[in-house]
Amino acid sequence: MVSKILVPTDGSKTALKAVTYAVDLAKQLNASIIVLSVIDNRSFIAQTVSAVDTPTHVIEPIADYLRDAAKGYAGEVEKLCDKSGVQSETVIATGHPVENIVKEAKKSKVDLIVIGSHGRSALAASVLGSVAYGVIHNQTKVPVLIVR
Repeated sequence: MVSKILVPTDGSKTALKAVTYAVDLAKQLNASIIVLSVIDNRSFIAQTVSAVDTPTHVIEPIADYLRDAAKGYAGEVEKLCDKSGVQSETVIATGHPVENIVKEAKKSKVDLIVIGSHGRSALAASVLGSVAYGVIHNQTKVPVLIVR
């Protein structure tokens, strides 16, 4: 029986489709959702974001800017859960997305991971580093539902 679902999100359209599917599924199964947003710190090029690009128009560290964006994505999912009557919890992590998704799935003892995928081929996924592909092949014992 599925009582806890992990939904990783990066704010993309593909992630939003997976979130919508997971919320509908959780409502039908009377399950709760854990929303996970991972800040991939491997891609930091600069240490600050220019004032023009920030909502407050102040130069801020890139980590703070990305954390605010992650909280925004997760906040939208929480609103959708509340609207549907689904209990939710938010986790913001920093590091490698695949590792953090698998780690959170184990830690929270979820029954299912629902994740979006762009539907790239295996070769493109391995070259481009698809997160969904990585989660499936990372020896997780938790079932993974891919939403295209």
